[in-house]
Amino acid sequence: MQCATFKQGIECAFMTNKGCTFNGGRCHAVVESCNGCGKAQTFEQGVFCTVAPNPVAKWSRGNCNFATHASRSTAGQDEKMLNPLKASKRAASGKR
Repeated sequence: MQCATFKQGIECAFMTNKGCTFNGGRCHAVVESCNGCGKAQTFEQGVFCTVAPNPVAKWSRGNCNFATHASRSTAGQDEKMLNPLKASKRAASGKR
């Protein structure tokens, strides 16, 4: 259903016929970390995230997974584990 509280016209999973079922009955405004995100929109009551009703919870454990302006860290994923036994066998078979 479309939100009828703060983000009017935006599809919301928490909106029902009885009103907003999110904690407290309303969405929370964006935090400073959300500045520059493509998902943050300005409405009459302030700036809100169109995807997450509580942006503070999304940023509590690092970067928000919906953030369009923050890059994900891929440290350690590019390094492969090298088995020294297999490497020596590959090197030895290439010398023949």
